[in-house]
Amino acid sequence: MRVHELAKELGVTSKELIAALEQMGVEGRTASSSVPEEAVSRLRASGGKPVKAAKIKEVVEAPTPKVKPKMRTKAVPATEAPPPLAEPEPVAVPPGVAPTPAPAPPVPAAPSKPLLPVLKVVRGSSAQTIADKLSRMASDIVKILFGLGEMVTATQSLSDEAISLVASELGYEPEIVGVEDEQEPEEPVDEGRLQPRPPVVTVMGHVDHGKTLLLDAIRQADVVSGEFGGITQHIGAYQIHWNDREITFIDTPGHEAFTAMRARGAQVTDIVVLVVAADDGVKPQTLEALDHAKAAAVPIIVAVNKIDKPEADPQRVRTQLVEHGVVPTEYGGTFEFVDVSAKSRTNLDTLLETIVLVADIEELKADPEGRARGVVIEAHLDRGRGPVATVLVQRGTLEVGDTVVSGTSFAKIRAMLDEYGQQVKQALPAKPVQILGWSATPNAGDDVRGVEDEREARHLAQGRESKVRAAELVTTRPPTLQELMAAQTASEVPELNLIVKADVQGSIGALVDAFAKIPQDEVRINVIHSAAGGITESDIKLAMASRAIVVGFNVRPDVTARELAEKEGVDVRLYRVIYDAIDDIRGAVSGMLKPEERESELGRAEVRTLFRVPKLGVIAGCYVLQGTIVRNARARVVRDGVVAYEGRIGSLRRFKDDVREVAEGYECGIGIENFQDVKEGDIIEAYEVREVAREL
Repeated sequence: MRVHELAKELGVTSKELIAALEQMGVEGRTASSSVPEEAVSRLRASGGKPVKAAKIKEVVEAPTPKVKPKMRTKAVPATEAPPPLAEPEPVAVPPGVAPTPAPAPPVPAAPSKPLLPVLKVVRGSSAQTIADKLSRMASDIVKILFGLGEMVTATQSLSDEAISLVASELGYEPEIVGVEDEQEPEEPVDEGRLQPRPPVVTVMGHVDHGKTLLLDAIRQADVVSGEFGGITQHIGAYQIHWNDREITFIDTPGHEAFTAMRARGAQVTDIVVLVVAADDGVKPQTLEALDHAKAAAVPIIVAVNKIDKPEADPQRVRTQLVEHGVVPTEYGGTFEFVDVSAKSRTNLDTLLETIVLVADIEELKADPEGRARGVVIEAHLDRGRGPVATVLVQRGTLEVGDTVVSGTSFAKIRAMLDEYGQQVKQALPAKPVQILGWSATPNAGDDVRGVEDEREARHLAQGRESKVRAAELVTTRPPTLQELMAAQTASEVPELNLIVKADVQGSIGALVDAFAKIPQDEVRINVIHSAAGGITESDIKLAMASRAIVVGFNVRPDVTARELAEKEGVDVRLYRVIYDAIDDIRGAVSGMLKPEERESELGRAEVRTLFRVPKLGVIAGCYVLQGTIVRNARARVVRDGVVAYEGRIGSLRRFKDDVREVAEGYECGIGIENFQDVKEGDIIEAYEVREVAREL
């Protein structure tokens, strides 16, 4: 435990705790130093005061006075004083029986520590920034850090630990956030302007359980044919009309590599439809999607798909989900279950009716007026149209010509497209649209908010970008001696450098996360660059300089990049299915592993007599007990069960002839290289060591 952490726990300042440690003989400590374990318990017992001895006095509480029970037999008017209570008569106790002690009154709980005010600071902030938030002088913050052993200037970016130290010393609870989390306060909601809006429904579940096929049946479209490998690899957002009602659907991938995309889908939804195949049952990604839905605290509707298959068992699905706390309404629970078939379009109306019913119960409303707010569902770089982002509007109305900002990107909306590629002029709450006109590709999951004009948007984006760079500079501090030693050890580990290019931001995150999960104890994977868009000449040049492999997912290299890669021999791997990309990189890492050495025994021979040959030394006359003895093979001499020597078989003779090998049941003469101390009764074991390729 560090000094500032213990000081915060004990309710004292770090300076007071450092002084107490010095009086206890623990010197040379700063606020970020660790406290010895034996000193932690002593300081906790003393409340942060120095103690000279390790022995801690036991705290003896004074006996609690007995409280006489109040007895009231009749109501007493407020103007009258209540009569004095009579003393309870003592109860006679028979001789030889110990009196029963009266129950002790409950001990009052210790008063909880007062909650500290929260200091919300962007990662990488300077002392000047913190001082402005607290209406103090920057020199005060610098002095505090100097007293805690940190030498900084007023404009220097601070590490997360330094910011936490300052907040703790000033009596605040630190909350360090990214630039995207430090948003301006929400506009107050005018209840009179709220209007009903369509529900946002996210379809989640295990891979190949029919999520996208179910959406295709609802939309009467064919999205599956556009997904290579039959799995959804992007988040798709669509809006349908059913009985004069609009429903927005978000399709999330089911493959395990798309965990972050599933979580992002659950965060923007009102209702989750959990698709489970009736013939396959509950699978790992089913439970993961269920956890995301529960964390989002939204209603869950279970769609049991593929009920038209002969091996379908919808009741088994219900039983499996009951074990995880999802109890159907037919069993007395609160979760709606609908048996459907996307292929035969069975019970689709029932599913849509259930969604609308649940949405009506939730009473979903939004304010269509005011500046628009939304979230980026997906983003990619289009070669002809530039950066394109799929945005789900959450409040307000988005119109062509509006200016929006998202993270370090901004856009003056040039055009908006719906899920069919048709241009739209405006987007109301719960409407997903593709926005064109971004300055750069925004990050999936970032908030989108409307601003006054392009000048304000540019100012906000540039300010956020400078804060991001400042936070990155904090991590480039000079390394410590321990870090240098660790780096020296790590430099001996082979590296596999990768450049990852994909069509959308979500796929990049899924690939990078999947590569990071590959075991890297002996081979380290470095993703030195990743971006949305096609493979360009600059990517190939970067791969040449860093000796990297270019991984392209749903993208292709342009003509210049292809020619340069072929000329310089840069390895460019192109994939359409994420399974193949992960398997190939795993195979490449396996190929870089040091091969495993495996020993296989060739034969065993017993020494029965010894011969001394001029210029050759001692030759062992042997009888081959098992296998084959091979010349130049590795050998060990075993005497009384103990290995006496290891070397090689230098000479092998059968009578007077040199031979290459001698089989079981024959006699031979064996000469061991550089070993003359062979004795009768020794066992000579011949073996070979083979290198076997390892796999992860």
